[in-house]
Amino acid sequence: MNNLALVLDSQGKYVEAESMLRQTLATSEKVLGVDHPDTLTTMNSLALVLDSQGKYVEAESMLRQTLATTEKVLGVDHLETLTTMSNLAGVLDSQGKYAESESMHRQTLATREKVLGVDHPSTLTSVYCLAYLLAEQHYYAESVDLYKRAYARYSSILGEDHPTTRACLEHYSALLASREHSLPSTEQAICAESGASGKISKLSRALRKLGNRNSKFS
Repeated sequence: MNNLALVLDSQGKYVEAESMLRQTLATSEKVLGVDHPDTLTTMNSLALVLDSQGKYVEAESMLRQTLATTEKVLGVDHLETLTTMSNLAGVLDSQGKYAESESMHRQTLATREKVLGVDHPSTLTSVYCLAYLLAEQHYYAESVDLYKRAYARYSSILGEDHPTTRACLEHYSALLASREHSLPSTEQAICAESGASGKISKLSRALRKLGNRNSKFS
């Protein structure tokens, strides 16, 4: 049921997804207990659906509770803990709580680099999210460096035509354009072919959460 709810969420059927996950969560808490991995996964999923609907206060509260439990039960370096921290950082970003969001993104990135390696998709998601957040705060130099890193690795690992690679390039290009810089000619051509607008759009929720949804408890 958890997976079905996520499919509904991806289709924009948020009310149905939320109802299904609330039902799943209630059952999981009753049958498995509040600290069980499946219960924590459902809480994470429900928080993402709440985030989709702009219910940031409840999503933040749920993720803080989930994070505290995963840290206690699984440890601070566990993948599910890092997933929860990344999701919480995203919800904080959505509310303009940039300082705390940045701190969590940096912590998540550092730990993912150590645990998963620098080229793991979840690590690159952290690089991308931090780049976007820094740009929001006008920390352009570091943001450009991180975008460049994310784009280079996405290109190598996923390919230049992958939607994530192209979305990263669009944000990277838009940031450089806003600072009156330009991409190298090869990257300009790719960006032109992708139809990049040159405008810094809001980082999509799906992309912000890339690599964060389907974590497994080891």
